[in-house]
Amino acid sequence: MPEFEARDQALQVNVVGDNTGTINAGVHHHEAAPPPRQPITSSLPADSRTVLGRDRELRQILAAADGGRAVSIYAIDGLAGVGKTTLVVRAAHELATRFPDGQYFVELHAHTPGRQAADPSDVLAGLLIELGLDPRNIPDTLTGRRDLWRNRLATKKALIVLDDVADRGQIEPLVPSGPDCLTLVTSRRRLLLLKDMQPLALRVLDVDSAADLFRTVAHRASPGEGERDVARRIAELCGCLPLAVVLVAGRIAHHPDWTTAEITELAEEFDAATDRLTELDAGGSVVRAAFDLSYRELPPERRLLFRRLGLHPGPDLDASATAALAGVDVTTARRELQALYSDHLLDETARGRYRLHDLLRVYASTLTTTDAADDTIDAVDRLLNYYQHTAAAADARLTRQTRPTANTIGGVEVPEFGEMRALAWMRRERANLLACLEHATGRDPGRMITLTEVVAGLLQRDGPWPLARDLHQRAADASAHLGDRLAHANALGALGDTYWRTGAYGQAADLYQRALGRYREISNRLGEANTLASLGNLRKDTGDHSESAALYRQALGHYREIGNRQGEANSLGNLGLVFLRTADHEQATDLHQQALAVYREIGNRLGEANSLGNLGLVHMQTGDYAQAADLQQQALALHRELGYRLGEANALNNLGFVCQRTGDHAQAADLHERALILHRELGNRLGEANSLGNLGLVHMQTGDYAQAADLQQQALALHRELGYRLGEANALNNLGFVCQRTGDHARAADLHQQALVLFRELGHRSGEAAALNEIGTVLLAAGEPAKALTAFTDAVGLARVIGSQREQARALDGSARSSARLGDTSAAVTELRRATEIYRRLGVPEVDTASAYLAELESRLPPDGHARDIH
Repeated sequence: MPEFEARDQALQVNVVGDNTGTINAGVHHHEAAPPPRQPITSSLPADSRTVLGRDRELRQILAAADGGRAVSIYAIDGLAGVGKTTLVVRAAHELATRFPDGQYFVELHAHTPGRQAADPSDVLAGLLIELGLDPRNIPDTLTGRRDLWRNRLATKKALIVLDDVADRGQIEPLVPSGPDCLTLVTSRRRLLLLKDMQPLALRVLDVDSAADLFRTVAHRASPGEGERDVARRIAELCGCLPLAVVLVAGRIAHHPDWTTAEITELAEEFDAATDRLTELDAGGSVVRAAFDLSYRELPPERRLLFRRLGLHPGPDLDASATAALAGVDVTTARRELQALYSDHLLDETARGRYRLHDLLRVYASTLTTTDAADDTIDAVDRLLNYYQHTAAAADARLTRQTRPTANTIGGVEVPEFGEMRALAWMRRERANLLACLEHATGRDPGRMITLTEVVAGLLQRDGPWPLARDLHQRAADASAHLGDRLAHANALGALGDTYWRTGAYGQAADLYQRALGRYREISNRLGEANTLASLGNLRKDTGDHSESAALYRQALGHYREIGNRQGEANSLGNLGLVFLRTADHEQATDLHQQALAVYREIGNRLGEANSLGNLGLVHMQTGDYAQAADLQQQALALHRELGYRLGEANALNNLGFVCQRTGDHAQAADLHERALILHRELGNRLGEANSLGNLGLVHMQTGDYAQAADLQQQALALHRELGYRLGEANALNNLGFVCQRTGDHARAADLHQQALVLFRELGHRSGEAAALNEIGTVLLAAGEPAKALTAFTDAVGLARVIGSQREQARALDGSARSSARLGDTSAAVTELRRATEIYRRLGVPEVDTASAYLAELESRLPPDGHARDIH
């Protein structure tokens, strides 16, 4: 009898195990029925030995097969080459005994080169044949085949693996409905969920697991440190993508005699390659082909946007940056980003923020070579304009100074910023801003200069200051070369700030003077005022209070002339700090209150927080500790509300000082420790060093001298590492305090002498006065009152010149005790009376000890004796 071919294409099914080939499944006319088919109960591929770093995910999948489970479908999705199939095959082998009625592996070919995605109807026909059905009894329709498939598995315990799924519609008919069946799905897309489906997004490996995978496939089992290091480096260069790691490891496996040094050379070549994908595939196209299949499925507009993402110089981006880069509106950008995320062509780093995997970034970048050069340049310019303009708007809400600038950009939509949002945006985009800055370097010096200006405030807050110094130096050099005098003046001033903050006062003063000259050349009053204020900061920190006050007053006059209220408030606050240091508490209070009022009028909440903290310092010096604590708490709350963590750390330290003064040492230690943690989290090493020193002072007050010395040594080492010589001098002085307390007078004298030398080199006269007082204290304790009197006398003269009331009182106190030891009771009484008056005016604890000693000295004077004055 002749054989009749099937005419329904849906009956063309396969029986070779992969459900992709075709056979004749039509009705045949034979004289006798064929024998029954033997059912196929397992079509799983071979298991892999190299499933590394997936223990957590494997446990999750295995748990889905536990009794009483609510999950009947487990969908594993992820980037091409991330190892989805390898993981699922391993899971299927481990689960095989739990599903004795069959374990079926079906390739659906959503991303197989040269293949169409499998038709569910064809797949069902193949699966039914595997169950033992006669092809002649298979229904013609998709619905009929689906229902028969479900019926046959309704009471079975079967495991179905659907690999490389295109979409939900492809798998929905293939999922059995039996309660004892489990379906495992792999896809490059995040699928719309079916009932009882549990998604599992598979990420790239962590670097250690990727390195282990490399060593396993490459057969490099040596435990040597060099082998581990090069394995980690190659894993990182592969983006920890298993497919890429295996490709490189496979090449090395063919060279078993290569040394670690030779493999390191390969890694260096790989790192230096301009097209890492080509280098990775070594003449093949495995990784690129895998990416191509995902890319080609995108609609044209999405392909363009994906290519544009490869132009972004930073690590991640949001919808606003994407809109600028692609030239679309934000709503469209947000929708397209979500679509690329669903296709695993983007990772989501946080809500609304996305990044390209390293190799996908290279891939996207290579695709842009086919685009018109002008279009590519325009896209990057739009992106840089967005970051530059938005950063300038955010910086304007945060900076304590209004910066002079000639740079404006039109046509860029930026958000409305308050302080909290501005600071959050700047910190969130920090890496992108710095990446844009580097991108502009060498391509567009003018933009590089402007971008450096707009990140200056952020770097002042969060550091690191050495990075800020290098960036501002580069901007200064570039602006000088361009002949842009305003930009050059701005860069010189910003560079001076970095030197000032690290205690390099000589270099800072020179840079400020150069900037001031530039601003005066171009008649820029704002820049001139800002630089005068910076010079005032410098003179204040070096103890030259009269010159500092004069500079602040000049700046204040300029700000008022040009109507710059923020500059006016800053100058009032700075003047208040000068009067605080000279113990003119009434004037200091008035100035800080004026500053506070202006900050509140203009809505500058950061300035408000700083003014509250400064007022708290005034009240602490006058002994009003309750009010001091309340003001510092207000400042702390406001800094926290603003998200200004550096201000928060400073407020915590200030509260710690209040607790030190009131004898609450446990609370003081806690506050300084919290400040220390914050500074470390911020990477603010100077703040870390200062907090260590503050903690050391608390431990010294409680008599824990060993811990106090250790903390001061840590602070000293950190200051020296930073090159912050003022901090080094203070730490030396503090270590000297500890040695005084433990009776090691020789060591104490040496430490205070080292501090004195540093203070003098820095021109820090208030520090010099403090060190002289400590030297006098040590000499007096060591039984050398004459030498002590000389040191105290020098300290008195210096303290009077700079207006330091506290150091003057301490010097007079020391002089009195030295004079008493030398037998000049009359002089001692005169000096101690003056010291006591100042202590009392300052409201410091020393007044009690000084008063008691004064009473003792006065009792030694004859009834008609008179204490002589000294001048």
